[in-house]
Amino acid sequence: MVDFVLNGKAVSVNVDGDTPLLWVLRDDLDMTGTKFGCGMGLCGACTAHVDGEPVRSCSTPVSTVAGKKVSTIEAMQNDKVGSAVQAAWQKLDVVQCGYCQSGQIMSATALLASNPKPTDDDIDAAMAGNVCRCATYVRIRAAIHEAAKTLA
Repeated sequence: MVDFVLNGKAVSVNVDGDTPLLWVLRDDLDMTGTKFGCGMGLCGACTAHVDGEPVRSCSTPVSTVAGKKVSTIEAMQNDKVGSAVQAAWQKLDVVQCGYCQSGQIMSATALLASNPKPTDDDIDAAMAGNVCRCATYVRIRAAIHEAAKTLA
């Protein structure tokens, strides 16, 4: 059994400790907003937060989150920073196909939670591990600046 807090609620899952967090979130806990992209932690589609830090859930064994707080895209509407990021995404019409966007939003939220006034270089560094095949990078950066402005 692995016990942790998911989006503010205590959960307990009976899975092998080596099971990637992504599959526990999606298959066992029905948090399907977290996406499978590459399976190697390279694209960022599977980004979730563990104790506020962005992690690639496809390469994070569930045993490593025991006793910790895990947040997924489903909880961002209830988070001040996450909600501002989502609003900026909508205002600036960031999404094209949308597949990577939950991971993008999770990484952007973690950035703004730790750095409320990021520069373009800060944004580029924080978002470097998130791939967008539709290349909405300019709109993503603009939305992060917009969210930072609304949070100020």
